[in-house]
Order: sequence, then structure tokens, then C-alpha cells
Amino acid sequence: MQNLLKNIKEGNSVIEVKKLNKSYGKSKVLTDIDLNIEENKIYGLLGRNGVGKTTLLNLISGQTLKDSGEINLDGEEIFENSHAMGDICLIKDFPESIKERKVKDVLAMASIIYKNWDEEYKDYLIKEFNLNTKKKLMKLSTGNKTIVGLIIGFASRARITMFDEPTLGLDAAMRYKFYQLLLEDYEKNPRTIIISTHLIDEVANMFEEVIILNNEKVALKDEVSKLKEKSYFLSGRKDVIDQVTDNKKVIHKEEFGSTNIVGIYGDFTEEEFKYIRNNNIEISNIPLQKLFIYLTENMIKEENSNGFN
Repeated sequence: MQNLLKNIKEGNSVIEVKKLNKSYGKSKVLTDIDLNIEENKIYGLLGRNGVGKTTLLNLISGQTLKDSGEINLDGEEIFENSHAMGDICLIKDFPESIKERKVKDVLAMASIIYKNWDEEYKDYLIKEFNLNTKKKLMKLSTGNKTIVGLIIGFASRARITMFDEPTLGLDAAMRYKFYQLLLEDYEKNPRTIIISTHLIDEVANMFEEVIILNNEKVALKDEVSKLKEKSYFLSGRKDVIDQVTDNKKVIHKEEFGSTNIVGIYGDFTEEEFKYIRNNNIEISNIPLQKLFIYLTENMIKEENSNGFN
């Protein structure tokens, strides 16, 4: 998957979020969020349930009113901006108000909203997913409702396309089809894609950059390539490993008798690498899906900290 992404040229920031705040009653959800989203990148938006991922996507798409701050597309505020709305597509659960409509009518409505709509590609996807468009949306299975949303997301050709839990109700084969179609279409039609999901292990290799929300804030935002360069598994005798991990961020630990396996998030000096090699400590990179899981789990344990640096 990563090979497909290398051919896409990155651009400048298209979405700029500045000092964004959102509360529901007395419950704060997002506080002083600063975020730049670049053109033609695939982002992973991660975090535990209730951390504000859906709220952030709703705010960026203009579907929820912010309390304060700015959300700009190409320097223009997005809220109540009809021009911007045609460039931003958020795929999530359908509102009750349209579930009585037939699928073909829902797709027709979407074709009016999104100015770059690709009718030919929509027809191709309907056949690819074997979707009955004459049924009412409410009569579809959960998986088929999800497929309707995916078709809208793909066919919208929106510059900013966001998917909130895009594989709900899909079996493994259909999830794989979605990932493949997304990457193939992204290579042909580059755009900014943001995916919020709990199935981290399935999509980790698609992400070029990750955003992790925690404790009302952006706790981490970094390129996947850079994260990989500073995340390691170390395996060896406990007393030896303790010498090199004493001042490191340990995000995972397993013990097997006298042997320890630890996950480290951070940089090693040349001297530390030399110590590792000379003391028979096995070292390897942490697979992306495990890294994201460990980072998010550790953030839950450190609610009162400032996140990872």
C-alpha cells in the first residue's frame, strides 16, 4: 500500500484549525485545537471512544457549530460557506431525515451537493458492490448502508474527503475491497483523506500521517515514516535492558522469566545503539498497528499529562 502513496505529490495546508473549542453543555470536548491538514495526504484520526474524533470531523465539515476559534479552507472560514461545502465531504451514519428515501434518491442528492461529482464512477461502484438502489435506505442492512456512504465519498471527488468509521457492518472481504478501491482511486485522483477508525491494524499502512486526540487536545500529530524511525521493540535480559531504557518512554512491556520485551517510543543515541548491539539485545521496529495501539493506550493512562512529544 505504501508504494502507491509515494507517487502522490504533497501540497500546502488546505485546512487550518486555530484555537478551536467545542463543548456540549458543561462538558468540554475539544480545547484550543491547532491543526494543519495538507493537500493530497491520507490521515489517520485516532483516539479512544468519546475523545472528540467525530466532533472534530463534524466541525471541519461545517455540520456542527464551534464555540470559538477558526476553521479555514484555503484561508476562508468554512462555516456557512457554500463554496467550501462543495469541497468537503464527511461520510458517517445517515441522519434519520433521509432514511425513508430510496438509495438512488440519496445518491442524486449527493450529486447536487458535490461540485466534482463523478456520475460514471458512481455507476461503476454500484455494480462493483452489487447495490440495489431501488430500496429505501432504512431497509438496507448496516453493511449496505455503509456501502452507500462509501460510494458517496468516492464519487464526490471532494478535495477533503473524511470517513468516520467507514467499515461498519462490512465483512472482511468488503473491507478489503474498500481499502483497495480507496488506494487505487487516490492514486488516480489525489485528494486529502481523513479516516477515523478503530480497526487500526487493517488501515495502519495506508496512513501517511496520524493525528491522535486525547484529553481534549491533539496529543500527537506526525508523519508515519518519522514515527517508525523512533519506535522499537527491545528484547533481552531485564537488567541489561533496564540500563538503556531508564530514561525512555516505555509504551509496552512483557516479561518472560529473566527476559523482557519492551516497546520504546523515542530516539536512541549512537552510544545507546552501540550498547544495545554489544549486549545481545534484539532490536526491531514496532509494527505500525501495534505502535498506534500502544500510544493510544498509554495516553489513556496519562490523562493528566501533556501527551507524547
